[in-house]
Amino acid sequence: MFGKRENTEHRIQPTAENQAQSGGSCRVPLLGKTRRQESFADPPGADKSNKRNHKGAGEVSNVAIDQQVIDQVITDDYSIYHADTVDVAAGIPDNSIGFSIFSPPFETLYTYSNSDRDMGNSKSSGEFWDHYKFLIREQFRAMEPGRLVAIHCMNLPTSKTNHGHIGVRDFRGEIIRAYQDVGFYYHSEVCIWKDPVVAMQRTKALGLLHKQLKKDSCMSRQGIPDYLVVMRKPGENLKPVEGPLNHFVGEDVPANFREVKYDDNRTAYVEANSNATPIDIWQRYASPVWTDIRQTNTLQFRAARASDDERHICPLQLDVIERALQLWTMPGDVVWSPFMGIASEGYVSVQLGRKFIGAELKASYFDLACRNMAQASKVQEELF
Repeated sequence: MFGKRENTEHRIQPTAENQAQSGGSCRVPLLGKTRRQESFADPPGADKSNKRNHKGAGEVSNVAIDQQVIDQVITDDYSIYHADTVDVAAGIPDNSIGFSIFSPPFETLYTYSNSDRDMGNSKSSGEFWDHYKFLIREQFRAMEPGRLVAIHCMNLPTSKTNHGHIGVRDFRGEIIRAYQDVGFYYHSEVCIWKDPVVAMQRTKALGLLHKQLKKDSCMSRQGIPDYLVVMRKPGENLKPVEGPLNHFVGEDVPANFREVKYDDNRTAYVEANSNATPIDIWQRYASPVWTDIRQTNTLQFRAARASDDERHICPLQLDVIERALQLWTMPGDVVWSPFMGIASEGYVSVQLGRKFIGAELKASYFDLACRNMAQASKVQEELF
């Protein structure tokens, strides 16, 4: 599969009172200790000499969680909750998460639900940050020392109606400073190119319209890219993520790599001959600007082709998630998405042999997340 190496795994264990998988209120299950399991396979044709060998997974303590959830699904590979994400976060043991990747609500730009607990329903920027900072403090506590949090975000357009002027707000910088305030280090970031024509067609933003360029180009602007901002918890990483990369995902595939296709139509690229090396992959991933992300490679796109299910407003591209997991995790690591949405992060995590914890407040997103996670486990079982 797309994973590269062997490792122990976290097992997410429910208590006896938490066996119910749906309906009514129930407790968030305990996070159990790690256990040794079978190894995970490589992509067909991958060079197995490049396997990255884990030094051994850490443990998470058995800690009771008192917060209530509306619904939950618990398996050996993942634990997902229909609940307030801060409530779930409060029950995660200290120093137990290997990696976190997610898209937070973009303040009040989108409204996801009518719940008072939905951060996207904040009445102001100040109210949003008051709520979000509760979560950031929990993230700092729950992350393993030396491990990373990757936040997918964008700067936010301003409007005359809401802000008194047309412009762009440095939301990315506000996120960085909020995480620094609780103790995280600003580790890295990558700028992700987005097609300004697609953005213009979707948003009708004044600054992107050609007629505005002709009228007065002082009001014209470039498109707003995405960012993957990476923050690091201080301390020594006791479980190094080591070894070379052995497959590439994205567009403009490096020379001497060949395509590998899987049953769910995802594709990766592995070395086709001796002229291809893991350095070719690293040079592309190390770029501060990713112009080679497949923009339509999202779970929303996949669901749209198959059904009329709920569409996620701003899904994270699977290529971005997979690259982050390749770079900064090992099989068996626990990956956490506090804003799970339709479970894009969980879908890729499980297929790569990681464990996943996610929380989602909106019922329709949680329902689709359940189906996506079941499909991820099915593909993993069938292929590997």
